[in-house]
Amino acid sequence: MTQTDQPNKKIRTIFMGTPEFSLPGLKSLLAAPDIEIVGVFTQPDKPVGRRQILTPPPVKELAAQNKKPVFQPAKIKTEATTIRGLNPDLIVVIAYGKIIPAEILDIPTYGCLNVHASLLPKYRGAACLNAPILNGDSETGVTIMQMDAGLDTGPILRQAKIKLNGRENLADVHDALAALGAENLVPTIRDFIQGRIEPQIQAESAASYVKTLNKEDGKIDWTKTAKEIERIVRAYNPWPGAYTQIAADAKTIKILAVEHETIPSHSLKTGEISISDQKLIIQCGQDALSILRLQLSGGRPLTAADFLRGHKDLAGQILK
Repeated sequence: MTQTDQPNKKIRTIFMGTPEFSLPGLKSLLAAPDIEIVGVFTQPDKPVGRRQILTPPPVKELAAQNKKPVFQPAKIKTEATTIRGLNPDLIVVIAYGKIIPAEILDIPTYGCLNVHASLLPKYRGAACLNAPILNGDSETGVTIMQMDAGLDTGPILRQAKIKLNGRENLADVHDALAALGAENLVPTIRDFIQGRIEPQIQAESAASYVKTLNKEDGKIDWTKTAKEIERIVRAYNPWPGAYTQIAADAKTIKILAVEHETIPSHSLKTGEISISDQKLIIQCGQDALSILRLQLSGGRPLTAADFLRGHKDLAGQILK
């Protein structure tokens, strides 16, 4: 059965998502006259910040504003009966953060669609936004796919790309791909249900995977090249953050922005700090980096010049 068989019937849709990345896609579904959101599944409220204030996920707030029923199960696998009761034609998943079991994937008439932030089969997995920056890719994009029991392995319905200029940070890529996914989501749903898309099986030989990041992944290894570290700073800003420590006192410094330096520095040790013309320069395994913006643990973000006014004794110290 296609949607043309019942032209006045709205597509009963369950949305599953959690963070800011999910919002543009949910907004596009809410605005579509032929789609009816019958339920929104998102992760439970979590403690946030130093005061550990219990905070709802962004998707919950948007759903509540639009008076849509919200479900926040600790485990999605327990919700098959609830989902059947909503009688969905379709489930749309964008950054939900939990694996959807096969029992639930099989419930909707048209299955489950996922908006994934990479050009599959490249960068399956969680850290797909960071990976193209880390690897110096010239492009990235979104894939709208049918979900199956594997990790981002289902047939592809549509892909859309953006160019990368080598200056983007994680926030830039996040915002661009969230918008790109939303722009393509509703047209893809309509074309898929109308039978105008032939799903394409992914080429397993081209598949790659990226792991979930944790805070420790942001610790800078100064033996890497300046180019590698510059990409790490961009790829991990704002999360998990690129950081280092002053060896002498173990103070943690978050590195927010850097630029490549080609000054002669062969006499310096790896990780050694030098100061030149109010620039804070760090020797890397190859070449050097000038720190543009940084933040001491517990402090506010500062330019290098402002930081140096209060830390004039850094020259010759080692970062680890």
